[in-house]
Amino acid sequence: MTSVVDQRRFAERAFASFGQATDLKKRLWFTLGALIVYRIGTYIPLPGIDPVALKELFDQQQGGILGMFNMFSGGALSRMTVFALNILPYISSSIIMQLLAASVPSLEQLKKEGEAGRRKITQYTRYGTVLLAALQGYGIAVGLESSGGVVLDPGVFFRVSTVVSIVGGTMFLMWLGEQITQRGVGNGISLIIFSGIVANLPIALAGTLELGRTGALSTAFLLLLAVMIVAVIVVIVFVERAQRRLVVHYPKRQRGVRMTGGESTHLPLKLNTSGVIPPIFASSILLMPLTFANLNLGDEQGGALALLAATLGRGQPLFLFLYSALILFFAFFYTAIVFNPQDTAENLRKQGGIIQGIRPGAHTADYLDFVLTRLTVFGGLYLVAVSLLPEILISRFAVPFYFGGTSLLIVVSVTMDTVAQIQGHLMSYRYESLMRRSGFHKLRR
Repeated sequence: MTSVVDQRRFAERAFASFGQATDLKKRLWFTLGALIVYRIGTYIPLPGIDPVALKELFDQQQGGILGMFNMFSGGALSRMTVFALNILPYISSSIIMQLLAASVPSLEQLKKEGEAGRRKITQYTRYGTVLLAALQGYGIAVGLESSGGVVLDPGVFFRVSTVVSIVGGTMFLMWLGEQITQRGVGNGISLIIFSGIVANLPIALAGTLELGRTGALSTAFLLLLAVMIVAVIVVIVFVERAQRRLVVHYPKRQRGVRMTGGESTHLPLKLNTSGVIPPIFASSILLMPLTFANLNLGDEQGGALALLAATLGRGQPLFLFLYSALILFFAFFYTAIVFNPQDTAENLRKQGGIIQGIRPGAHTADYLDFVLTRLTVFGGLYLVAVSLLPEILISRFAVPFYFGGTSLLIVVSVTMDTVAQIQGHLMSYRYESLMRRSGFHKLRR
């Protein structure tokens, strides 16, 4: 009974803090407004396209990875709008730049130059985004022209207008995502993908229930699907919060007449350090064959690419293998980027921290690398299981992509990260409010 009362009081204090945190409310309103602008853009069509013929074409070819990218774009790909590619060219460019930064000495040196180097790498990433969006936009234009009846007036003008519209839409989304990250709440790029998935969830749910009503899906299968969704969500929440906590001891030190240190703390290592990035990166890479298959590369090259794109169907062995391999690769790659065992070991050594039973310096770095590798193996296998097991089941039934493991992983992970940031803003506001009431800010003056 006491715990229930304490939780109610905590919720009331948090709600009161939220009502008074004007900066947080401004950030939330800005984020909501930016996402509304994004959703409006997913309904602005490219010029010169017959919407009826386009719908018929997409209904015939929406299986496989094409449907997954339509999910990421919030339906913009099926409507062939200015946001048809969503933010995926920017993600692909980021992957390329991160790979180059890990292998090219000059780019690696830029990463170590602090803010100036980071801005330079960001600039290169934007240039790469323009190039990839232009290439993929041209591939879309050629593919639409070869579909017959979709393009009202094929020719050079249609191709140029399509490329310009798609590049402009992609760059606007890139800018919008950066603005959300800086002036809103949460990661802007992840929230854009998240909002696209969530916006079509009601339609997907209604379509699935309609399949059950008409008898296309049995009641038993619908119940199994609901249980599977709940189970996947529970697993995602559990693993995303799972940590390996390494105990770090700080020895006592005497400074003058005072003794400092002597306490112990934890170095938390997440089971899934890479988060939702590997499935998004893997999906972005798998878009390349579809793009190049629409280019005029000649009969031999074009036929080979078209055959490759055709085998990337929902539940096809090649799709499952490539998707799994790319997820595992990016799980290790992104973990190596966000966590450096050598730097962490050096920081612990400078602060006098010691992991119990491990000598400082190189031995600590090797131990951290060993622990992180084991965690990444389990984290990568978890990402593969969550992403592919529902795909294998759903590929045999006409269930929308929105109930797949990848979409649930993105929705749950982004929701948890955004809520954590909101809680961080609330804690910061309550701390500042407490300091103002105590008059500490006057003493600092």
